Amino acid sequence: MRKALLILEKDLRTELRAKDILTAMAYFSLLVLIVFNFAIDLRDVRIDAIAPGILWVCFAFAGVLGLNRTFVREQERNAIEGLMLCPIDRSTIYLGKFVGNVVFMLIVEALTVPIFLLLFNLTAVGWGLVPALLLGTVGFAALGTLFAALAVNTRTREVMLPVLLFPIIIPIVIAAVKATGFAIGTIAPDLAIPWLNLMMVFDLVFVVISYLIFGYVLEE
Repeated sequence: MRKALLILEKDLRTELRAKDILTAMAYFSLLVLIVFNFAIDLRDVRIDAIAPGILWVCFAFAGVLGLNRTFVREQERNAIEGLMLCPIDRSTIYLGKFVGNVVFMLIVEALTVPIFLLLFNLTAVGWGLVPALLLGTVGFAALGTLFAALAVNTRTREVMLPVLLFPIIIPIVIAAVKATGFAIGTIAPDLAIPWLNLMMVFDLVFVVISYLIFGYVLEE
């Protein structure tokens, strides 16, 4: 665990100096929100019914931008070979990168949500938004980190990552949209609980699977 925290610390220090991942993700999120805001006439639609979908479209595409940089930065500096030569388990690298991606996404989400509420005139947001964002982000980053390592050695990695990732993460994105709907008040609490349970199971299963097979993916 300590070695995973060291990898996480390295990534956070690098990002604090470069700020390329967070800047790109936050900028893209803002652009998506502005496009949706201009495209949708708020007087003609029930914005609370479509707002969760807009929010997660924004997070999903911004998240892919960040995931694409997870291993590209290491590859550009030939640091990935150095990490692989370190006397640590390959899965430890996954754990550090995975937690780093969760942190980056949560920071961008924390910046995006207030702007989203302001642009779409939403004032009533409940506590349910916190578990929806947290569980959705963990599931997204768990698979995203694994597929980012798989795609980094391909010539079309920027295209390959979303092509591989999006079909697999559909269940967690749908569940996150439904759970976010509870936070905004479009579905009842008893209807949100199964979606939250689904996200917890999804996160647990895919974090464990990704952790176990990451070494094989990195070797390839």
